[in-house]
Amino acid sequence: MRDLVRLDEVIDAIRTLAVRGAPAIGVAAAIGLVVALEHESEGHGVPARGVPARELLAPYAERLIAARPTAVNLAWAVNRLLTVAGGVADDTLLAALRADAEAIRAEDVAMCDAIGRFGLCIIPDGARVLTHCNAGSLATAGIGTALAPVHLAHREGRRVQVYADETRPLRQGARLTAWELQRAGIPVTVLPDGAAASLLRSGAVDVVIVGADRIAANGDVANKVGTYGVALAARAHGIPFYVAAPWSTIDAATPSGAEIEIEHRHADELGDLPVGARVWNPAFDVTPRELVSGYLTDRGFVKPPFSGVTGV
Repeated sequence: MRDLVRLDEVIDAIRTLAVRGAPAIGVAAAIGLVVALEHESEGHGVPARGVPARELLAPYAERLIAARPTAVNLAWAVNRLLTVAGGVADDTLLAALRADAEAIRAEDVAMCDAIGRFGLCIIPDGARVLTHCNAGSLATAGIGTALAPVHLAHREGRRVQVYADETRPLRQGARLTAWELQRAGIPVTVLPDGAAASLLRSGAVDVVIVGADRIAANGDVANKVGTYGVALAARAHGIPFYVAAPWSTIDAATPSGAEIEIEHRHADELGDLPVGARVWNPAFDVTPRELVSGYLTDRGFVKPPFSGVTGV
């Protein structure tokens, strides 16, 4: 448990993946921005004592958005608060921002439930599901995105089992997805990322469901690195590959995956390496829309292109 009060603490938690998962990042950024303004603006805390909250808002927002560039929900949540700020007076600014940040959290919970309900149709009794990284309750404010249909199917009494890719190098599948599913009483098997293609070939998987950090206007999907390889293997072996994400993850302003900025992580995440070895450690990859069987959102199943989408 970490108490995040100052902006630097919020940014550090997001950058170091103490808070991770696109929806959770958006919620944490919104609430964190408000808390930081409340504690660091005029009459509150150091070092910004004497500076009105409105003067701190824009620079604080800019710093937050830069914390992780690939996950669109971060910028979406922060920009939503900036829009709210533009319509209220200074004396009601912090109250208005806090109310909207709490609304973002509540909407995230409802979003997860909606994705779960719409996704029940792809989780029949006896379903065997492969997922990559963690897109469950630890990545959102609710029951998750990719795992939401799994949780609801289990609650309805359907037999369902999950295969969770380990998700190197930080092992979110092994550490988070497996832990979450075990606590819920859902059978889970962890496998190395490199074994996913063989598992799909074996016939042991009925459906693949993954989350997303950004969906471009043409339907290309940025998600945890390794997702692209899973999508290729799923297509090769005739297994449906679904992407589950909130409507806010669709970025109509980004034409295709080629324009998505991919975050690169530090070499230390890969463990001990020979001195002088070069490292290429992208946190995400892009799966082309041609490999996606369907896009599951809190508004139901949707189809690209999303260039005409409003309210994203």
